Amino acid sequence: MKKLNCKIMISQVLMAFLCVMAFACKKNDTEATKKAEGTLVKPKYNRSSVFRNPLNGWVMYAGADNPSYWDTEYYVPDLGTRVKAIDYASSCYIRTSWAKLNPSAGVYAWRDPNSALGKLIKGVEARGLPIAFRIVVDGRDQGLNTPQFVFDAGAKYYLENSSFPTRRTPYPQDPVFKQHYAKFIEELAKDFNDPKRTAFIDAYGLGKWGEAHNVIYEDPNTSTGANTEKLKEEVFDWVTDLYTQQFTKVPLVINYHRLIGHPLSWGAANVNSDKLLVKAINKGYSLRQDAFGMTDYYQSWEKTFAKTWNFKRPILMEGGWITTGTHRYWTDPSGKYREGHPEDVRQGEFDASAEACVNTMDFRAGDIESWFAKSFGLVQRFVSEGGYRLYPDQVYLPEKINSGAEAIITHRWRNMGWGYFPNNLPQWNYKYKVAFALLDASNQVKKVFVDSNSEPSNWLKNKPVSYELKTKLDLPAGSYSWAVAIVDTKNENKPDIKLAVNGDITSEGWLKLLDLQVQ
Repeated sequence: MKKLNCKIMISQVLMAFLCVMAFACKKNDTEATKKAEGTLVKPKYNRSSVFRNPLNGWVMYAGADNPSYWDTEYYVPDLGTRVKAIDYASSCYIRTSWAKLNPSAGVYAWRDPNSALGKLIKGVEARGLPIAFRIVVDGRDQGLNTPQFVFDAGAKYYLENSSFPTRRTPYPQDPVFKQHYAKFIEELAKDFNDPKRTAFIDAYGLGKWGEAHNVIYEDPNTSTGANTEKLKEEVFDWVTDLYTQQFTKVPLVINYHRLIGHPLSWGAANVNSDKLLVKAINKGYSLRQDAFGMTDYYQSWEKTFAKTWNFKRPILMEGGWITTGTHRYWTDPSGKYREGHPEDVRQGEFDASAEACVNTMDFRAGDIESWFAKSFGLVQRFVSEGGYRLYPDQVYLPEKINSGAEAIITHRWRNMGWGYFPNNLPQWNYKYKVAFALLDASNQVKKVFVDSNSEPSNWLKNKPVSYELKTKLDLPAGSYSWAVAIVDTKNENKPDIKLAVNGDITSEGWLKLLDLQVQ
């Protein structure tokens, strides 16, 4: 009997304990729900539209000095129609030479509306996109990329083949070269240190094709290489300082090459490459790489470097293989690319980009057609999955409030892309913040409330971030509408980042959320 009573007692105690625990758990869940006050609004996510945002999305490369090039159409079998590549792009990229931009002393082609380059740049701006530049000075493969007046002034240079006397490559440590190049960059910055006009500057430009490798400091036929590391670092410091001093508002990028600034083009990673690149990053540089999909060039060193800087600096992608030119892409060591099948290369580039969590991919001249004709699904996938796609998935707001009372706004944000929003760049300096606005019946902004604690660079895929904003509503009684945006705090708190949502968005870029009655 005692054993039975004991069992009953234990059973009763256990049931009581479970009831208490159940009540405690229910209470905690309720408390978590009640923590956010107000009416819940859930904006609808847009997973497929192209949103033109800075350092994000497809980059269309120039293929001709003709503004009509930007309107080139490509047939898309998946759609059964022709489309413009530029309609899928967020920025346009011009790889050109110093000589073209600055053909003679004091003459700058971009300031001449009748020059071919001036028309090309104006063509981009007329279509509502920002421009990006890489400026090449090395002449070994392409001819006179440094203006003749620089050599006439006494700049020393290397001539690889005397049969091509114009293929001069200046020594970048030469004081005459540095003097004229610095003047040119200063003039360029006067017009393009403007984030509305310029997407980014590929800010190194030395070496073959401006790719930051195979940089010539001395005649390779006579040089012992004893001065290479010293010259390389001195020039690297000079050129990165020059760009960071002149371009204070526009992102700068550099090729994270294993032989950055070195006279060689390929081989084992140089012992100083990491140090030099980190120097540039610490000055505010972001990253790009010019060999995505080239598995013999984009290897473990490059992948490791990218992984180290993921979500600290954005990565911009450029494919390595040119499938319409002389490149034998089917010899790639991966064994994945078939001759006559550029779509295989496009897949390789996409996969490498996903692994590196890149913010941008490239529509390079000559290879654009294969993206639309044979790999349009990947174009759409990068729009939906790549870079950053930001939106608020939950917002709690009051519907009624007394004038002068405190409102509590709880908001949660998601990034649906694999990249990140680089608000932490020195050129941006955390200028983008979440803001809520109260609009009148004609959608005019009556009050803006900036949540200074919101930080979009922390929003990563599958990691939603919540904030609570408390603010006093000192508005006269009346009817208003709540709205939200990511604003540029350096530009009068105006909406500047397009949200990945379907909804009622005002002409100024505010997403309307909920009506409010101020009493």
